[in-house]
Amino acid sequence: MQRIAIVDPSESSRESLRTLLLGVDFVWLEAECARYEYFFDVIQQSMPDLAIVALDADKTKALQMIGQLSVEHPKLPILTISHDHQALLQSLQKGAKYFLTHPVGLEDMLAALRRALGESSNQNDQSSMSSGMIRQSGPSQMIAILGSRGGVGTTSLAVNLAATLASDPANGVALVDLDLALGDADIALEVKGIDNISIADLARNIERLDMNFLRRAMVRHEGTGLAILRHPLEIQDVGILHEGHIERILNLLKISYSHLVLDLSKSMLPTDMMALRMSDTILLTAQLELSSLRNVVRLIHMLGLEDNLAEKIRVVINRVGSESIEEGISMKKAEEVIGKPIFWQVPSDPKSLISARVSGEPLVLHNPKSRVQQSIAGLAQTLCGNSVEPAAETKTKSGWSFFGRK
Repeated sequence: MQRIAIVDPSESSRESLRTLLLGVDFVWLEAECARYEYFFDVIQQSMPDLAIVALDADKTKALQMIGQLSVEHPKLPILTISHDHQALLQSLQKGAKYFLTHPVGLEDMLAALRRALGESSNQNDQSSMSSGMIRQSGPSQMIAILGSRGGVGTTSLAVNLAATLASDPANGVALVDLDLALGDADIALEVKGIDNISIADLARNIERLDMNFLRRAMVRHEGTGLAILRHPLEIQDVGILHEGHIERILNLLKISYSHLVLDLSKSMLPTDMMALRMSDTILLTAQLELSSLRNVVRLIHMLGLEDNLAEKIRVVINRVGSESIEEGISMKKAEEVIGKPIFWQVPSDPKSLISARVSGEPLVLHNPKSRVQQSIAGLAQTLCGNSVEPAAETKTKSGWSFFGRK
């Protein structure tokens, strides 16, 4: 736990800063001060790991104090906050190392805290992070799973991809069920200790949402360590959530987990759109049948209307080789129709999937050698930037391998 001291003579902005910091579980507000001239003594007594100085109440006094502080405590990181860009530059000249411009949002504050405390806190924070809620390094990877229609296996892919990523001890993975009305990611895995906290409860308490509250809402799957944030338990609670809630919740999760897997609805609600904007990769899941591929084209067109969304899309063809689904459409023809390469192919293996679901286990535990799990494992490796050795070819009617092609 890293200790922070703040100084801000303005009571209202000091309260806002305090509230922002109380939402971060890896820092402790050691001391706060309402007078610049007293802050040096506060630092001497509390010896924090970071000093935060709000400049706007009296820039001259604040800059003078920063100069003195940087001389007496050269190893103490100082973060300054102001509306005035010139004052921020002057604070850097006086010895501050980091700055933020008003208004300060949670994501900006988290990024600044991680920069300021990251190098010195890796070892010190290890014992306080035994809960698995705070990760140590690297940016979080957010993967959204979007279905081209209902019934294409979106939730199965989301659950098993998340569990596969979580089975690697180096990863901390959370699965977020954003199919708010009819989601069922939580029943695909047998988990213990379920209470009544869901994403709707986080939205109700968004102003006081912090890591402790978030930790209580995450249900843990013992076999893999995967954490699950459930959809609202009551359908009428869906209306509570809006995109601002999703942004706040996902930003908190990003500092806690190395990978977030988001199971989206098919309704393209504002909550889904916020999740898509925040994601690094969008796995658009489809099958080799006309209605599904038509919707792929429509979704790519719609998402292409927003900057930076279309380029995130990776098309995944699910249940390849199922004669009950395919309508004589080859992979080559599918690529021509959607105007985009097929990123990955997952084989049809209903026996393994049904057996795993009935047992309440992910495939990575229930049947790790099954074709479908081998394919999902390869997808996980590829998404993590690791090269995947070509698998032995299993031909479909169109002559393609079941596995992803480069």
